[in-house]
Amino acid sequence: MILKSYEIQKNKSNLSKYNFFLLYGENFGLKKDIKEYIEIEIKKKDKHIEISSLYENDILNNEENFFNSIFSGSLFSEKKIIIIHESTDKIINSVTNIYNKYVENVYLIFFSDVLEKKSKLRNFFEINKKTICVPCYLDSEKDLEIIAQLELKKSSISLSREAINLLIEKSNSDRNNLKNEIEKIKSYALNKKRIEFDEIKSLINFSGDHKSDILVNECLCGNILQYKKIVSEIYINTINQVYLLRILSNKIQRLLKIKEKENKLNNLDKLINSSTPTIFWKEKPLVKKQLSIWNRNDLNKLINEINNTELLCKKNPEISKVIFFNFFTKICSKAKNSSLSY
Repeated sequence: MILKSYEIQKNKSNLSKYNFFLLYGENFGLKKDIKEYIEIEIKKKDKHIEISSLYENDILNNEENFFNSIFSGSLFSEKKIIIIHESTDKIINSVTNIYNKYVENVYLIFFSDVLEKKSKLRNFFEINKKTICVPCYLDSEKDLEIIAQLELKKSSISLSREAINLLIEKSNSDRNNLKNEIEKIKSYALNKKRIEFDEIKSLINFSGDHKSDILVNECLCGNILQYKKIVSEIYINTINQVYLLRILSNKIQRLLKIKEKENKLNNLDKLINSSTPTIFWKEKPLVKKQLSIWNRNDLNKLINEINNTELLCKKNPEISKVIFFNFFTKICSKAKNSSLSY
């Protein structure tokens, strides 16, 4: 059964009636929040319930032990929640075996990344009435703004609009990242009720984020020498492909938003200045150059290419770095030549 993420709160009292949950998608923070809702509701029945975590490979490498831990007589009477991370179609046989035997006292929560429509695991959870399947897509700017306001309100902390926009921009559409940054602010604030923008800038971890921003901006501008220099100096050993693809996706979405308004207001500088979240002054010339290079059709094609590249990186971890560099270098070369033929 499919349950939308926004329906969880309305249906939370019914969550403990189900034993099988699949939370899939890019939004780790949302998956974490939903998992906590499920745990809270189940704990209302038994506050001493055991909670454990496994990875898919742990189960596939020793299915017999996993089944014994669920079906053995000594543990059968004890309620437990088992969270299974990095779940893919490889685990479908194990899932169906457990489902068919139906264990009342065991709750299984499966965490997955992006699952395509043809995914066997996703289809299993979608069509069965005794299972819950929740797609966890990236949060919108509005979602993140509401989350930020609610979290800050809990501690009676006030931030300027510019500071909140900065937090949202640096979250890369992930509420978990946003909440982590707000926790830093809460720890810093102590009894302060108003935190200024410059203080927020110093609190947020800009070191990696800042370099990532530079890398993506240089790529979209076609500055291939600067792009290669940053890659060779910083990311050659520690590059996080998915993280950088998300930053790229966010920047392209921003360009598309500006492009959509371009026909109504034929003043590029004004559009850039009024963009939300705020574009910082150092980045404005780069954004202007990117808008002159990329048209809407090519930007939309890039969004699809990003999604495909992310899936390829996840499916082929042993060559994910090669896939990533080839993709980014292709974008940078296209931008340099202003010949966008994907």
